[in-house]
Amino acid sequence: MAVNYNAEPLLQVKGLKQYFRVSRTFTVKAVENVDFEIYPGETYGLVGESGSGKSTIGRSVIRLYDPTAGTIRFNGMDISGKMKSADQKNLRTQMQMIFQDPMASLNPRKKVEDIIGEGLDIHHMYKSSAERSEMIRAILAKVGLAPEHASRYPHQFSGGQRQRVGIARALIMNPKLIIADECISALDVSIQAQVVNLMKDIQEETGTAYLFIAHDLSMVKYISDRIGVLHLGHLLETGTTEEIFAHPVHPYTRSLLSAIPAPNPVVEKQRVAESYDYKTSGIDYDQGVYHLVEGTHYVKCTDQEFSAWN
Repeated sequence: MAVNYNAEPLLQVKGLKQYFRVSRTFTVKAVENVDFEIYPGETYGLVGESGSGKSTIGRSVIRLYDPTAGTIRFNGMDISGKMKSADQKNLRTQMQMIFQDPMASLNPRKKVEDIIGEGLDIHHMYKSSAERSEMIRAILAKVGLAPEHASRYPHQFSGGQRQRVGIARALIMNPKLIIADECISALDVSIQAQVVNLMKDIQEETGTAYLFIAHDLSMVKYISDRIGVLHLGHLLETGTTEEIFAHPVHPYTRSLLSAIPAPNPVVEKQRVAESYDYKTSGIDYDQGVYHLVEGTHYVKCTDQEFSAWN
């Protein structure tokens, strides 16, 4: 679906910091001064290597973590600090998360119908048990599962089916934003394609926005409208999918894109991956500011680096 970038952003994150104190003398700075926006019906891909802070950002946005600093505005609400009970209820219904490990995120002692219906039970979103059952059957059909699957337990499903249960659990609340935290990384490639196509179809039908967290750049290119590149907790570059893939500016982004294998063996044989080492690069992420390259394409760097890279 076409995204209206003139509309009010659904999610606005400004200056987000997430620190974890390990001891009296050591604090892990997992996320440092991150800014991005997500518009209604948009898929924003967040990419970076393991440990770059992708999942931490997702958990901070949905308030599984209390942000150390910065502001998060969602659907007109400020959700960065202490929230009123009404705002908390809105957040819990209008923003949902699909977790990375489909087995670990599903209660093994509960049947699928109770896992999917838990949000409905908590927020009293049905009038009778018959209506609840009908809602669960409808959402199972939407994610490609049969009605009889409702009475089964998570261990009776394959990995792809379990991830569909996780998607159904998120969708049944009819959210405006779904945070997909590496939701396909544990699946086979063919199943990954099925799940991503399912997510795209659901987005076309419902207009749900996605924060799609992943490290598979080819899959991010396929599903995302815009992409943010994360490294060591800093958002280094952001722009539309075309802008990032056609004209990567930051050396780290270029190194990530150069590492994508080519399906053509002749091209793959000649491919040379660019190396990037932050310690020897001479770049200081803390000194960088966002520079506009073109359109919606921004890169975080100093004035001298921006002149050199362009």
